[in-house]
Parts: sequence; C-alpha cells; structure tokens
Amino acid sequence: MRNILQPVNKEAAEKIMSALRIWTRFDFRPRTRWRFVLLLFLLATLACCVTCSGGKSVPSPPPSQGAIVQPVLTTGDRAMLLQSQPTVSFGSGGGGTAVITVDDSITYPQMDGVGASLTDSSAWLLWNKLDVSQQATLMQNLFSSSAGIGVSLLRQPMGASDFSAIGNYSYDDMPAGQTDPNLLNFSISHDTAYIIPLVKQALTINPALKVAALPWSPPAWMKTTGTMNGGGVMTTYFPSLAQYFVKFIQAYQQQGISIYAISVQNEPLFSTTSYPSESLPATDASDFIANHLGPALNNAGLSSVKILAYEHNWDNPAYPESVLASSASSYVAGASFHCYAGDVAAQSQVEAAYPSKGIWFTECTGTVGSNFAGDLAWNAEHLLIGATRNWAHSVALWNLALDQNSGPKNGGCSSCRGVVTIDDSTIPSTITYNVEYYVLGHLGKFVVPGALRIASNTFGPGSIEDVAFKNPDGSKVLLVLNGSTSSSSFTVNWKGENFNYTLPAGALVTFTWK
Repeated sequence: MRNILQPVNKEAAEKIMSALRIWTRFDFRPRTRWRFVLLLFLLATLACCVTCSGGKSVPSPPPSQGAIVQPVLTTGDRAMLLQSQPTVSFGSGGGGTAVITVDDSITYPQMDGVGASLTDSSAWLLWNKLDVSQQATLMQNLFSSSAGIGVSLLRQPMGASDFSAIGNYSYDDMPAGQTDPNLLNFSISHDTAYIIPLVKQALTINPALKVAALPWSPPAWMKTTGTMNGGGVMTTYFPSLAQYFVKFIQAYQQQGISIYAISVQNEPLFSTTSYPSESLPATDASDFIANHLGPALNNAGLSSVKILAYEHNWDNPAYPESVLASSASSYVAGASFHCYAGDVAAQSQVEAAYPSKGIWFTECTGTVGSNFAGDLAWNAEHLLIGATRNWAHSVALWNLALDQNSGPKNGGCSSCRGVVTIDDSTIPSTITYNVEYYVLGHLGKFVVPGALRIASNTFGPGSIEDVAFKNPDGSKVLLVLNGSTSSSSFTVNWKGENFNYTLPAGALVTFTWK
C-alpha cells in the first residue's frame, strides 16, 4: 500500500482509506448487493481523482532543443548597430531560399588578428585631445571584446607616415649631409611620449593583441633623395637598414611590447614627394631579406618575428610571387595586401602558387563623405568575407582615429576617415564611431586570435555571402551579408540541424553558438 500511494498527496490517500473503512462495514447479503456495486463505483472514481488530478506526477521531458544561437545585427539605415537580436535555436526546421551549410570538420588558416593602425596622428589625438575619462572609454570600446569591438592587431608605422602629427621623423635622424651607418644615434624616444603608452594600455585591455610594424621610409640619410619623401634606399645601406629593424624590435621588447611581424616597406610600388615613401623593386626587396634582414633577425635571436612581403594592392600579385620565388623565401612568412586596386582573388592566386606561405590583409581606409550602407556592404563583402575566404590571417584598416579634418595630416590623403573620428572643435572633444568601427566589430568582437576559418558555402556578390570560424574554445561564428536589394531569408545548417533567418537588404549579421 505504501509504495502505491507514495506518488499521491496526503489528502487523496485519506479519501481512499476512508472508503475502505466504509467497505468493511457493508453487509454482503443479497439484499445489499446494490450497495456493494455503488461502493465499487465510488472507489473507482476516487482512484481516478488520485491518479489524474490529486497526485504529483513527474512531468514529461521538454522537447529536445539544438544549440542556442545569438545574432548580432548592423543595418544599412543604422537602426541596428552591432545590436543583439532575439536568440534562435538549431532544430529540425528548414525552408530558407538559400541554405548555408557550416562544416567545422574542414578548417582553413587561423585568424591572427583584426584591427587598424595607431598612427602617430591617431595616438596624438587620443593622448592630447581626449580627457582621461574619454580616453579610457574609447580604449575599452576599441580593444575590449566585451565592452567594445575586440581590436586584436595593431599595424604600426616605424617612424613617420602620411599621418604624423609632427611631420617627418625616423628613429635615426641626422643633420643634412651626415650619416650614421652604425646607428649610434638610434632612439625610439619619439614613440615613448604617447604611442607606446597607448599600445601598453591596449595590451592591458586585450593581452592577445598583436603588434606588426613597417616603415613608410628609412631614415633620410639612407636614401637616394636625402629625404624621407620619395626616392629609394641605397643598397649600400642594406646592412644598416637590417640593423635598424633589429634595434626597433629590441627597443620595443624593452618596453614590454613584442613585435609579431614586420614588413620591409609600405607600398613599395608607390613613391611620392608628398609624404614618406620609397620605391623598392621586388628584386631589391628579395636581396635585402635574403642577405641582410633575415640573417640579422636570426643572429639577434628574433627568428620568430614574421617577415611579410609586398604590403601593396591586389593588382600586382607578381611582386610577392617574385619575392617568394627568390632566395628570400625561407625567411618570408607570406604576402600582405591592400585594397586600393585589383581584386581580392589575387590573394588566392598567391596562395595557390605558394601554399606553404601565408596571406595577410593589412590596409584599407574609410573615406569621408561616403555612404554608411554602401561602406558597410563593401567592407563586409571584400574584407570581412572576401579577404578571409581568400586565405587572409588578418583584416586591418588604416587609421584608428582621425580628426574632423581627416588629420593631423603629413601630406597624402585629404579625405581619409579613421575607425573613429575625434572632433576637437568642441569642448570636450566629440567621438564619432564610424562605419569602420562596426565593420571591425562584426569580426573582432567574436573571432579571437587563433580561431580557424571553417567550411561554409556562399552565394556570391549581390546575394547571401558568408564566412565561418571556430574559436579555440570551440564556439562557432558565422558572418552573413545580405548583398541584395531586398530582404532575404536563408537557412543555416550545422551537424544536420537548421535554423531560419531573415536579413534586411544590405544588413550584416554575426551568429555565435557553442
């Protein structure tokens, strides 16, 4: 009796026992049989009440549910800016007009970082035009993956570029007509004023941050023109230039900043008298790396620092192919590209020719006066999706911050836009987060260094385009752009389960799940 009644409540059990006590007082002679039948009916009714309503039955298990997916959305009309949306779940449903199948058993090169350049101009603005509270907030919004967009790569000019607040400078400037081949005058003191302190802040916020570096020009005394603007390096100074790199890396190490990668020269096919630059043919770059820079790094115990070839546009893959075909190849990690000419498919051309080498995407600038929706779609298609689907280990934009006049400038671009704009015409300065901020955020906030790109099918320009990743912790990330002019529905398939989603025209969404 005890085991039978155990699941029911006390009140119901007492009702049954009361009925049984009544039953024992019944007279079972023929004239009272009708009473017995009535009692049996009563007992049956009570039993039903106990079982159906009076007891505490164990509930049925809920229907099985697949992985929960968090969408984060940015729309071309700015109604949504990296904004979390209601979660969806993988299940047995389907029905989208396009099916994106994510396969994390097929992997591609890892992501090393997402970011921009803390140029002298950018650092000067953050250091001098923001109060302490503004600076701290902006640094969190840039480098924290929880509070901000998770910038994990800084590509730093070695000396002045076209964005230098104080004009031209190198780490070994000499009076006109004098040289310093032994680099006795070498110093990074300029950087210790505000660039290095900000890089250290960034590393504190995001310890996974990587720092790459490259010159826009060697010191003026090494060059054919005697100035940092235009011309080229004299090959007789190749040994000094190699030691210039070594000393720079060591000096930054002494400041607690490891250099992850270097490139020999920014945009070596473009030389102008307007700002620091130089022409460096592929044959000279190969000679410098093979016979000077590579051995110098090895001799200094710096062989782990990657050397990236090229650092110029997609339109001339023959340049990095020439370097990778030369004796410099053993020292070179791969090729790095910019966005200003050609097609992103050039990255795959170089990778196919030299599959043991890596590909990096390292520069593209925003432009003042352009359209938010158009920039969102272009950057998502060509950089976040295009560059990474074409083997890139990184996605980096140009200036991290510029002012309301696209400055401070040191010649060159007059309409460049930073990831953020610091307007110092107001008191206090006003910070605007540009479309580039949200573009980087859709990747950097969710895809951490060490993540692997994983297989996913895509549907091409003007349609649903996507790229997928797997983070070191096993979480999955899927970026999807609706490149069409109307709202589109699609299905995401992973491990035999699906979810459906509808994306507005021109919108970008990042899905994450575990």
